[in-house]
Amino acid sequence: MSEVFVIRNQLGHYWGKSRSWLDGRDARLVARLKHHDEGINLLFELSSKDVSLRGEVLAVELDARGEPAIEPSSHPLPDPTPDLLTDREQNPSAAGQSGAASTTTR
Repeated sequence: MSEVFVIRNQLGHYWGKSRSWLDGRDARLVARLKHHDEGINLLFELSSKDVSLRGEVLAVELDARGEPAIEPSSHPLPDPTPDLLTDREQNPSAAGQSGAASTTTR
């Protein structure tokens, strides 16, 4: 068996090949790195975009099928759909205000 490196966050989710967090149930989709320093660099980039990220680079063995032998997370993934509320729905007090700036002449 061979060893690869994966990135896991504080909820037990794994960084995927699709550049999003996965729960680890399908190990084929988890990003695999050949070198530990690649994982450190990627984790640094991810944490610079998300300051609440607490992650680690793990060395894992590959199973007989060549997939990382990982334990799936028991935490559900966050809802991937963004909040689609308009400005008016988010800030009802701004609904009556015009977006145009007024100018005064002397």
